[in-house]
Amino acid sequence: MYKDYVFDLYGTLVDINTDEGIEDLWKKMSLFYGYNGAAYTPKELREAYIEEVKADESKMKKDIEVELPRYAHEAYPEIQLEYVFQKLFKRKGVDVSVEFASITGQFFRIESTRYIKLYDGVFELLNAIRDAGGKIWLLSNAQRIFTEYELKYLGIYDIFDGILISSDEGTRKPDLRFFKILNERFGIDLESAIMIGNDARTDIGGAIKAGMDTFFIYSNISPSMTDEEIDAVKATYKLDHMDLLEVKSMLGL
Repeated sequence: MYKDYVFDLYGTLVDINTDEGIEDLWKKMSLFYGYNGAAYTPKELREAYIEEVKADESKMKKDIEVELPRYAHEAYPEIQLEYVFQKLFKRKGVDVSVEFASITGQFFRIESTRYIKLYDGVFELLNAIRDAGGKIWLLSNAQRIFTEYELKYLGIYDIFDGILISSDEGTRKPDLRFFKILNERFGIDLESAIMIGNDARTDIGGAIKAGMDTFFIYSNISPSMTDEEIDAVKATYKLDHMDLLEVKSMLGL
């Protein structure tokens, strides 16, 4: 039915459980910073991290308000976390490269991840799309310093015809600008493509505004919804549970 299949990642193809609030994470991160000359207590580091994230997000939002005043309320900026980790070293008078800050971020991700795995049926679905002559694209609200490595670790990095990660673009779903990059960079006709995702607001709502057909999957890490709210989602296709083989069947693959 479709030439282009655009996928969300986490909660759609990848099952992941992370927790950035656990005490042990910040203990390990304070040790990591301390070993590299930037002494923090776990509490101090966590608070500084939150402050830097909020400051970067606020600056991006203000820049958008100047550049695109009429669009600003629709904009969803996305920062690059490697610069946050770099600034945390700078606060303690330590200069590190962006590359080292990226490694710091990867350590942070590993320590905050309880598990990461593919959902059952990922390869069956993606291979069926490929066998039917379709192209496979990724549109993910994510950080390049985490996601590129996780895609490679899970063995699906090379299966996509193109990958768009929000931290690279400075914008994230449901921002229409993020969806439009699919057309601008890859030539995808959005009105004849389908977006497959697990978040009714960011994946489905954003794609509908972009003129795309949609497939909503209510997975184990979707934002919590009642049965009535799930029923009210205006997607082209809809599943109230995770079953990628059923997705394959419903799409006629």
